Amino acid sequence: MKHFHFLLFSILFLFMISSSLTVIGQDKKASTKKPIKITTDTKNANGPKALNFRPQQDKVLKPGEIPLEDFFRNAKKRDYQISPDGTYFSWLAPYKSRMNIYVQKIGDTTAQRVTNATKENVPGYFWANDNRLLYIQDDGGNEDYKLYAIDRSGENLLNLTPFDSVTTRFIDDLKDFPNDIIVGLNKRNQQIFDPYRINIKTGDIEMIAENPGNISDWYTDHDGVIRAAKTTDGVNNTLLYRATDKDEFTPVLTINFKESLNPLFFTFDNKHLYASSNLGRDKSAIVKYDIATGKEMEILFEHPEVDVSSMRFSRKRKVLTHINYTTDKRGRHYLDKEMEDLYTSLEKQLEGYEVSISDYNKDEDKFLVRTYSDRSRGAYYFYDLKKKDLQKLADVSPWIDESKMAEMKPIKYKSRDGLTIHGYLTLPPNKKVAKYLPVVINPHGGPWARDNWGYNPEVQFLANRGFAVLQMNFRGSTGFGRDFWEASFKEWGGKMQDDVTDGVNWLIEQGIADPNRIAIYGASYGGFATLSGITKTPDLYTCAIDYVGVSNIFTFYESFPPYWKPYLEMVYEMVGNPNDPTDSLLLRKVSPVFHVDKIKVPLLVAQGANDPRVKKAESDQIVEALRNKGVNVRYIVKDDEGHGFSKEENRFEFYREMERFLRRHMSGPRG
Repeated sequence: MKHFHFLLFSILFLFMISSSLTVIGQDKKASTKKPIKITTDTKNANGPKALNFRPQQDKVLKPGEIPLEDFFRNAKKRDYQISPDGTYFSWLAPYKSRMNIYVQKIGDTTAQRVTNATKENVPGYFWANDNRLLYIQDDGGNEDYKLYAIDRSGENLLNLTPFDSVTTRFIDDLKDFPNDIIVGLNKRNQQIFDPYRINIKTGDIEMIAENPGNISDWYTDHDGVIRAAKTTDGVNNTLLYRATDKDEFTPVLTINFKESLNPLFFTFDNKHLYASSNLGRDKSAIVKYDIATGKEMEILFEHPEVDVSSMRFSRKRKVLTHINYTTDKRGRHYLDKEMEDLYTSLEKQLEGYEVSISDYNKDEDKFLVRTYSDRSRGAYYFYDLKKKDLQKLADVSPWIDESKMAEMKPIKYKSRDGLTIHGYLTLPPNKKVAKYLPVVINPHGGPWARDNWGYNPEVQFLANRGFAVLQMNFRGSTGFGRDFWEASFKEWGGKMQDDVTDGVNWLIEQGIADPNRIAIYGASYGGFATLSGITKTPDLYTCAIDYVGVSNIFTFYESFPPYWKPYLEMVYEMVGNPNDPTDSLLLRKVSPVFHVDKIKVPLLVAQGANDPRVKKAESDQIVEALRNKGVNVRYIVKDDEGHGFSKEENRFEFYREMERFLRRHMSGPRG
């Protein structure tokens, strides 16, 4: 098993969208006039037409305002990695506005561009061995990820998974078998993933186990042998184990999905597991687990306030090094003096920034270090352990002046039923008095995810334009324990939305928010929360922006990708079962599309036409319902995007329209 610093694929049915990839759009105030005639940006699209926006010249910037493009440009360089032998750096950088892989020998000054992507970005990659790199790409955001291998010279490109309507999941990068990798593919059955071993030089592929139809995860030991698996019936999960790859899997533990035992990796002797577990406790802890007997052996670390879900180790020294957790900010619990000393030294040299070791070579004497803060996307550094030498490699976005960015402050408030809701408040920089400000409420996606402290280009852009931004980890947000998570069950549009509303009222009570200038904007589940906000509390907001948001839970279920179908019963328990009469009434009550008559404020909607998670039909429905009422809704559809706008030009277009929309509707009192 491997914690990739690259892109991993989750089976959570609603992703939290990265703010750097997000988009949105609309204009004019709600009106009873007939909709204007518009053109579509989606070829042969069914459903309401979308406005065909074209780039506009930026307005003249006011003193202190930073060009929009500076916030949303592709990084100059990001995702630095080091070859296993420690002789080459690699990174992602733009080429013709698309992110591509570059490689440079350590000590040289000339870099080699390895990939030639001009249609889609390379979203993630890693070194498979000293010469060969692996990367993924989909087509226009459809998330049917194909896996490619290429030499560091840019030669011998090979599509390792050339299958239609198939996506790739990583199982093990097989560090000790540098020409092989194990991936999961839904090639044989689109609902489930079988493990395949692929030779990255020849492309030879072999299915090494057959999924009987209920296995959701496969786990390898340190020798690359699949030794454990997890099955699901949609509600209950069973951990399976086998002593060798010649043995049959046997059940070890069966638990309801509300409980968790998530394997991290095997012990170094391959006999036991390290796992994150909330069995018998509210907060997940890091434990050592006897997988043969199904017994917890010891607790390595737990935190009284938050879940703990990840741990790192040294492959070379075969020791556990540290455990990560997140409260308001990221914390680290050390298990190894050598790693603690290394971090202590780096943090002293890079004072004022959060510090993370992002990669290292096989000998573990050359490290790549990443810094960041709430005001900076940070930089990459190279640290030579033997020489005790730290050298800066590159700033991620050198055009960002962190002295002009805003502080992201952790806050908390009480929900109406007594829960503590944690979040972050960002005020416009250089505001001497934070009173009666225009505010953008920004509920996160997921919904079973969370907002974290750090640099967020959307938030910084809005703050630079004079808006305060409130992000809240409403009930159901992950990391705060099982009770807090379960409090969200069947509360879409209910108590989860009340938590958002309570945050707005808290801002008003504090005198921070001008009650006549409050906007709500969210993506994915945050888009649902946006639509829910303007239907459930229509007098609370001045305007709203919905990006790839669910509008109708009934049709949302119907559009699940095949590989989400095994989890449908779990989702029914968490959100509501449309086949149950009582739940069906609940889902109709909270689905915004059935309550468009309550919408009083201007709405901007944006959607990727290829979105496999929240399909275009979800945005079509809310737009069509409003237009049938005679309300002109701004609607942006991008033909070449999925669940988030990943292309730079589309991001510019979206945020330019977002700024225009907010300035139009937040410039003064409503009415």
